[in-house]
Amino acid sequence: MEKIRIKAVAASGGRTITERQLDVLNAVNESGSINAAARMLNISASVAYRHIREMGSVTGEPLIKATPRGSVLTKHGIEILRSVRLADIRLSSERRFTVACSPVTEELLMSALSSTGTDADLVISDDGMNMRSLGKDDVDVVILDDPVHVLDDAALQWQEIGQMGMVHIDKGTSYIRYRYGAQRIAFRHLDSISKEYTIDSETLSLNDLINSGKSFFVDDVLLMRKNIKLRSSTDPALLRHSILAVYRETSEDIERLVNELLKRKQHS
Repeated sequence: MEKIRIKAVAASGGRTITERQLDVLNAVNESGSINAAARMLNISASVAYRHIREMGSVTGEPLIKATPRGSVLTKHGIEILRSVRLADIRLSSERRFTVACSPVTEELLMSALSSTGTDADLVISDDGMNMRSLGKDDVDVVILDDPVHVLDDAALQWQEIGQMGMVHIDKGTSYIRYRYGAQRIAFRHLDSISKEYTIDSETLSLNDLINSGKSFFVDDVLLMRKNIKLRSSTDPALLRHSILAVYRETSEDIERLVNELLKRKQHS
């Protein structure tokens, strides 16, 4: 008898987003443009645009927005992809080793997984969502940017696997908050020096963050990847934060991954 595989679907108001439409959404997320996504899927650009319009009509909210460099997913679009991905993992009777991280540590984690030859699924989201997934046993280990998250649960096990610095761009009291990285640590620094500020917006997009005209914090590794050089208004040593591997129960896969990450810490 052929094995039955159950797949998750996205639905809104009784209407569903098809698997092919989700393929287009994912391709745009990976490629950075609708035309490039169409080439990845071997479909015409007009068909890709049609799928995007149909998804927007189902959700009632835009899932993709245009930028000077192409197209990026909106917050709603990213949440749809992530929710379907986690639902697929949850429904699978043979869930693989699953690791969650943010874009800050994505390249570090992928490199470590490749080096160990670990067969794993990777979930990319912010620290809060990743820790909630760990609590639901949807993931096995979280690579955490903000150590504050581990203070609330004594049952968690964790290991520091590195440190990262942040850049502070000070353009006045109005701040835009980046969704990823140790933002709470950064804003606590402002509180510690009694600096007046307001957080007036939040973004998932690094480009939108940089071009916002507002003050912000961002991990320096994200800037280095794009060869962007920005001078920090605050001594980076004051904004340095730990990167943790967090899990509930250890396993061979977790030990192998943590040991590889620790090797990289020693040689960094």
